[in-house]
Amino acid sequence: MAYWLLKTEPDDYSYFDLEKDGSTIWDGVNNPLALKHLRTIEIGDLVLIYHTGKERQIVGVAEIVSKAYADPTLDDVKRVVVDVRAIRKVEHPVTLAKIKQDANWENFDLLRLPRLSVVPVSELHWLRLLELANNDQLI
Repeated sequence: MAYWLLKTEPDDYSYFDLEKDGSTIWDGVNNPLALKHLRTIEIGDLVLIYHTGKERQIVGVAEIVSKAYADPTLDDVKRVVVDVRAIRKVEHPVTLAKIKQDANWENFDLLRLPRLSVVPVSELHWLRLLELANNDQLI
């Protein structure tokens, strides 16, 4: 199992929309590196849902429920999507500012590549983020 962080603009589609829907197609990714990451995601991988824009915080945990497949709304086989299922919101959202205050984030792509919408998360970083969110039971 691998861990990921998926970014979304909450005005377009928030974690709370995902909770209401139960699951969704995670689409709209067009950055080549983010698409490469999407292609490597496996069923059962866990993801942190990060709200961009004014919020800039991790707000929920979800699970990948499909392998990557071509976006059915586009005529471009390079543009892939995955299906995501909500697990639960975090008890305490983890802000970008809080992450930046922690010295343990060296080489974390959320900080290194801030425009990247699909970010791999190491197991060490995953555990630390859950600790910050007080969601240790989601390991």
